[in-house]
Amino acid sequence: MDSSADALLEKYRAKRDFATTAEPSGQEAAQKGEGLAFCVQKHDATRLHYDFRVEWEGVLKSWAVTRGPSLNPADKRLAVRTEDHPLDYGDFEGTIPAGQYGGGTVMLWDTGTWEPEGDAEAGLRDGNLKMHLHGTKMEGRWVLVRMKPRAKEKTENWLLIKEKDDAVDTETDLLKEDRSAKTGRSMDEIAAGNEEWSRPTQSPADKAEAAEKPARKPAKGKAEPAAKAAKTRSSDAAPEKAVRKSAGGAVAVPEFEPLQLATLVDSAPTGADWLHEMKYDGYRVLIAIGGGKAKLYTRNALDWTDRFGAILPAVEALDCDSALIDGEIVAFDADGGTDFSTLQQHLKDGGALSCFCFDLLMLDGKDLRDAPLTDRKKLLKTLLSGHEEPVLLYSEHIDGNGPAVFKQICAAGHEGIIAKRADAPYRAGRQKSWLKVKCTRRQEFVIGGFSPSDKKGRAFSSILVGVREDGVFKYRGRVGSGFDDDALEDLKARFDALAVKASPFDDLPRPIARTSKYVKPELVAEIDFAELTSDGQIRHGVFKGLREDKRAKEVVDERPASAAAATKASRKSKGDTSDETSGEAAEPAKPVAERKRVSRADRKDAVVAGVKISHPERVVFDEGGVTKLALAEYYEAVAERMLVHGGNRPLSLVRCPDGPTKQCFFQKHDSGGFPATIRKVAIAEKDGGTADYLFVDDAAGLVAAVQMNALEFHIWGAHADDVDKPDRVVFDLDPDESLTFADVKQAAFDMRDWLADLGLRTFPMITGGKGVHVVAPLDRRQDWPAVKAFARDVAERLAEAEPKRYVATMSKAKRTGRIFIDWLRNERGSTAIAPYSTRARDGAPVAVPVTWEELETLEAANLLRLDDVIARIREPDPWADYAGVRQSLTKTLLKKLAGK
Repeated sequence: MDSSADALLEKYRAKRDFATTAEPSGQEAAQKGEGLAFCVQKHDATRLHYDFRVEWEGVLKSWAVTRGPSLNPADKRLAVRTEDHPLDYGDFEGTIPAGQYGGGTVMLWDTGTWEPEGDAEAGLRDGNLKMHLHGTKMEGRWVLVRMKPRAKEKTENWLLIKEKDDAVDTETDLLKEDRSAKTGRSMDEIAAGNEEWSRPTQSPADKAEAAEKPARKPAKGKAEPAAKAAKTRSSDAAPEKAVRKSAGGAVAVPEFEPLQLATLVDSAPTGADWLHEMKYDGYRVLIAIGGGKAKLYTRNALDWTDRFGAILPAVEALDCDSALIDGEIVAFDADGGTDFSTLQQHLKDGGALSCFCFDLLMLDGKDLRDAPLTDRKKLLKTLLSGHEEPVLLYSEHIDGNGPAVFKQICAAGHEGIIAKRADAPYRAGRQKSWLKVKCTRRQEFVIGGFSPSDKKGRAFSSILVGVREDGVFKYRGRVGSGFDDDALEDLKARFDALAVKASPFDDLPRPIARTSKYVKPELVAEIDFAELTSDGQIRHGVFKGLREDKRAKEVVDERPASAAAATKASRKSKGDTSDETSGEAAEPAKPVAERKRVSRADRKDAVVAGVKISHPERVVFDEGGVTKLALAEYYEAVAERMLVHGGNRPLSLVRCPDGPTKQCFFQKHDSGGFPATIRKVAIAEKDGGTADYLFVDDAAGLVAAVQMNALEFHIWGAHADDVDKPDRVVFDLDPDESLTFADVKQAAFDMRDWLADLGLRTFPMITGGKGVHVVAPLDRRQDWPAVKAFARDVAERLAEAEPKRYVATMSKAKRTGRIFIDWLRNERGSTAIAPYSTRARDGAPVAVPVTWEELETLEAANLLRLDDVIARIREPDPWADYAGVRQSLTKTLLKKLAGK
């Protein structure tokens, strides 16, 4: 624990005997969640009260609210400041023994996160702490105000007041919602120590949670075996199967069952309904256990029990009568990573093997394949829990936030991830409920020949590989690296046995054919490579080993499908058997106004891109009925395209806690309370100090900002990794109210032509307001003063050339009947609206990149709304060429500008 937090807890610890009370001592670090935590604990001590606590400085700042919180701003509740509590106290519920400080029953009445409004440190110091709460009972804006102390008064008295916003309710008594936010128990049930309670009304999620509880507790000293206890928690929906027994009466080893395979996609899915596992570099295995015996099958039903024999003792020691476990046989290299080449070597020399287990098809006669994946994995984890040796390893996973998980896995040098629908059953064949995303280009190819070597003692210089395509064997290039002496010797022996005279390739180039020798196309090689050339040839291929578990006729070109299409398909059908090379059109999105409103009972299920959305049913934009949930789903849908232009840039958020028609404010600094998915970057400021600025780099960051009531994203003209080197120049064409959009469009075309004459290519964007942005990408060569000076000179030259149409100053008086060419967004710290950002205006108009051709047809800059944009992202990107533009403010360009 942080030493400063330790010091703040001295008073708390001095008042308690932790050998007697179950309250946490705070000696161990609490698990940190997303955002700053808050909680309210109903406490039946000497006097019934409600303890209100907010996370700050590594502890829970605490107040005892004698009459409990109220949603009526007229109710000013006395809140007496008490000692700071440890963070893990925010999860405490139970009974403090009589005679102990605070003895009595404690209910975790409310829990959630909070955001300071303004400077929280100053608020605590000055006695005016404004906050926005996201709880199960308390929501919206609240304030704690310190009262002026009376003479000789030792206590620090504050008032807890609900501020006016959409969460105000002058008629509902909030305290009547009197069940635990954690367990659903009443105070009496908590006082009775009743751990086996039933809730008054159970949602499907509650029932699932209740089903996970053991139906009974074993008698003291008679603990149940892990697998036996697990069986009491398995899904009732799973069909019961009689345990197959041999003629002698013993439980027989189950027969091979076809395995589920993953579909290759181009990116990781973003939804919270996906869980993500590491893609292991090994051999797929189906472990079949029965009556203390086991068989180990490859993905194609080959019995490799002998080859994988190193894991058999661990398998046969598992505490179950029978099971089918899906996993991956691996070997670890010197760096601790799974490595296929190392695995090949260990299989030859009897080295150590391990198995990552990731699914459970059957257990003790019960077929689990119809149960949700999460249920199967819980049973699997329990089955493996007693295994201490590093042989059978449970495959851990991360829920949601796929792009961020994929990024971290790739950064760590691993092969990729497997994303799986958390609620999906197990289905044989290639499915879209399992998706594989690769960090590098790597796949199987079939060896069809080799190029002899002119080096003495070397069997060959490279292998010739190909794949099946449209019934013929297509050449995919030569691979000449990755062969050690053992591999060269082994392959040479195999080549001699498979030698043929004629080339098996349909399209082998003549220069290569003249010097090559050929083999029957039966050997499958695992190849790692940088890319495929335009003519389909491998570039920089590395041989990783032979795949003896795969048939040559199965090997085809791996073409990633669209992750978006695969995700849609997985939602439509949990039993899809589409081939991985096929795509599927995305379903049209429902209009925002037609989307189902989320009821209060369903709030816990409103999770988007891994971010929990509080009050998802709240209408954010009255026009169109856009809810908070619909807005979050919009940003999840457009994230990939939006982040190309707005990701990894310092930004300012326009936050509107009470909606766009009420008070909104800009926020660019981290004032505390922001979740980890909204990133921070330290930036030097003019006063010589530094401050943490905000940026986002994935869908979860965008959605987290929506959860914090952000309605607009404004971005810097530079990336967070080098904030002093701008990479774009933007001109905002802002018209006087007397002008039409036709005037603005003509100005945009003039600006385009003007800059094109200087040598700059530009891209247009309608702003969601009245104007158009003309954006020119730049190489990161110039600094901010140079870019600002250029933008100013361009605006002034245009204004001088056509003073009746343009103005380059902000003066309102001078803008009458003219278009202001706003060049001021091109300086350090200034921002411009991000592409695909909503605007805090009626109807949620969106700032949308367009082509110059499309701009000609548009009648306004604010006509495209959420559903329009979601439909557009399934079409070609209007700024598809943006990233490929290479241009800068050269001396020649500046000389041209000076001459205009």
